[in-house]
Amino acid sequence: MAQVHDYKRFENHAVKKIKSRVRALAAGTGRFFTVIGRLMNRRYTLVLVPHSEKKVYNLQVSFFSLLCSALLLSGIIGAFFWYGNSYNDNQNALANKDSKLKETQASLDQLRDEVGTLRKEAKNFQNTLSGVFSSLGISTRDNASSKTASTGDLSAFFDMRESAEGRLREADEIRNLASYLAETREPIENLGKLLESQNTLLTEVPNIWPIRGGIGHISMFFGENENPFTGQVYVHRGIDLSTFRYGDPIVATADGQIVTVDYDPTGFGNYVIIRHKHGFYTRYGHMQSFKVRTGQRVQQGEVIGYIGNTGLSTGPHVHYEVHIGSDVVDPYKFLNVRSTAARVNFNAGKS
Repeated sequence: MAQVHDYKRFENHAVKKIKSRVRALAAGTGRFFTVIGRLMNRRYTLVLVPHSEKKVYNLQVSFFSLLCSALLLSGIIGAFFWYGNSYNDNQNALANKDSKLKETQASLDQLRDEVGTLRKEAKNFQNTLSGVFSSLGISTRDNASSKTASTGDLSAFFDMRESAEGRLREADEIRNLASYLAETREPIENLGKLLESQNTLLTEVPNIWPIRGGIGHISMFFGENENPFTGQVYVHRGIDLSTFRYGDPIVATADGQIVTVDYDPTGFGNYVIIRHKHGFYTRYGHMQSFKVRTGQRVQQGEVIGYIGNTGLSTGPHVHYEVHIGSDVVDPYKFLNVRSTAARVNFNAGKS
């Protein structure tokens, strides 16, 4: 029982202490707000005295009004400085954007100039390519499908107008040029195949100079000539090419197979005969020495021997003949085949 009474006394004491503290806090808070209220209600008189003898003006304001006015003025001044800084930042940003816009405009003008140059070169390319295709009998898709501008024909590329949507004209031009180049790829591939087959054909026909490096000159042409030994007129069945010295390399004038490597003491001396495709044969006489053997396959431009003065000869040279089947033809006509073909292709490209 004694412990219960002690607990009750402690509890009552604690409650009284808490109540006293709460009352003291409430009283302090009340006094604080009372002071604040008095301070806010305190009034001040502003006296406006004019420099003339006019009436003096008295203006009574409370502390609360002054405090609100001060806060409002501080807010206005702070907003002024904040907006001023923001304005300066925006001005700097606009200046930077204006500078970048000018640079972009300059780049765009340069791009338009480049596109204009590209347009002119593309037109020249189209004319040249059309001339080449026409001379070779190759038709392009553009000629067959010119019904719409989207087929890739450069006529649409050169007759461009500003698009209704306001897109850049240069972008449409480049897009049409890319389309045209894509459409032209197949005819160019056909042209490449044609040139490749032509090059293959040229390696099978005896058409290059028989002396490596294209040196020397023709000392006797094909046909009627004066025999240097008898002085009589006879038919020379080939051409003689001379460099005025011994040992210059003699080359095969076309791809083929060696069918004869022999020596004729009263005629061609050391000579070689090569069989080519399409019924061609070539003979090379008066060699100093050989570099091939019978049955060997040789390619155009490959060395088969060296200039000499063997057999019935008046000096170092190579006697060169071209046969088609059993007929002997003028080799000189074939020596210009490759250069003539190149000239035809070049002139077609310029048309």
